[in-house]
Amino acid sequence: MFIHLDQAVRRWCAVIFVGVCLEYNGLAQASLTWQEIRERFQATNPTLRALEIGIDESKAQEITAYLRPNPDFTLGTDGTQIAPYRGVWRPFSGTQVSTTGSYLHERQHKRELRLESAQKGTAVAESQLEDQKRTLLFNLRTAFVQTLQQKAVLALARDNLSYYDRLLGISRDRFNAGDISRVDLDRLELQRVQYESDVLTAEVNLRTAKIQLLTLLNDRTPVEQFDVTGPFDFSEEVMPLGEFRKIALETRPDLKAAMQSIDKAETDHKLAVSNGSTDPTFSAWLTHNPSFNNPFDNNTLGASVSIPLRIFDRNQGEKLRTQEDITRNERLRDASQAQVYSDVDSAYATLNSNLNLLRPYKGRYLPQAVRVRETISFAYQNGGASLLDFLQAQQDYRTTQLNYLNLIGSFLTAVSQLNLAVGREVIQ
Repeated sequence: MFIHLDQAVRRWCAVIFVGVCLEYNGLAQASLTWQEIRERFQATNPTLRALEIGIDESKAQEITAYLRPNPDFTLGTDGTQIAPYRGVWRPFSGTQVSTTGSYLHERQHKRELRLESAQKGTAVAESQLEDQKRTLLFNLRTAFVQTLQQKAVLALARDNLSYYDRLLGISRDRFNAGDISRVDLDRLELQRVQYESDVLTAEVNLRTAKIQLLTLLNDRTPVEQFDVTGPFDFSEEVMPLGEFRKIALETRPDLKAAMQSIDKAETDHKLAVSNGSTDPTFSAWLTHNPSFNNPFDNNTLGASVSIPLRIFDRNQGEKLRTQEDITRNERLRDASQAQVYSDVDSAYATLNSNLNLLRPYKGRYLPQAVRVRETISFAYQNGGASLLDFLQAQQDYRTTQLNYLNLIGSFLTAVSQLNLAVGREVIQ
């Protein structure tokens, strides 16, 4: 009896343990890479979804632009007698019924030009969407880099605190052995507040960076269950400036939209010229029981063609406007091209400036900071260095490491800026 109960209890404990493990695994979430973050952003960002709906609206306007004119249909009656004539009243004997149909024929490819203009307007809207997406992706990449940077800063702050705690433990042993004074130990313990503050500040900054990234993803995942991963380092291999300029001229969507606007303006001018032409209206009618002297003409058929007399050109203003619009878009194209060169050159200069700072930090300053900290710490523990030298060495190491991480963050942000200027990710 007791054996069966014990087995049942153990089974229930195993079930509860498995359930807790499954729940924990369900809450835990794997770190997302940049590629996964970008795919989620493109699928869920509400601003991007709204911009894509605008493309669908533009495509719907293409349908409207290609519609044919609707024919007109008229049904009329006349000749109904409303008073007796010579004592005879037959009201419907002389009534005639007439049906008329007419159709406006558009000449000089008006429909085709309207469709072409609408299609080119859609192409411009698509390029503008890509340009807006380019800016949004830059914001996303910046938030992603900031998250990686704050993770690195937090890891550094925790390592510094752990390292300092080990030194404090040694210093307490020295104090108990009478090797250092109480004042020196108090000063060392007071200095620990700075390292604790660094950890707390880094945790808040990391949480803020994650919140910004989740906002761009339109994601309601708790911050504790959200994380990202990726390389937080710099690359010294950078293409020449001319290569970036060439790629930018080929891929920048705003420059492409400017050139497409010129093409659309030329089509609009052709449409304005076409709209200045006259369009004939063809009509035909069938009349029953007309009031003619011929007693056998009960049913008659007629037709006509109506052509407006183009004495005055009522579209000359639109022709001039569309012609000027071509020139205006050409000037905007030139301005966009100049902006492309400016963006690429500025981003390239910023990137090289960060590289020029990172190279000596990685090759010289970081090893020196580590070497000085280890040397002074060893010397202080053995009575060969003063407390002031020890604290200064710790501060120099902390400052050098933090500056290095901030420089890497600036470098990755400059990479994102260069990708933004070029129009696509040329540097990962």
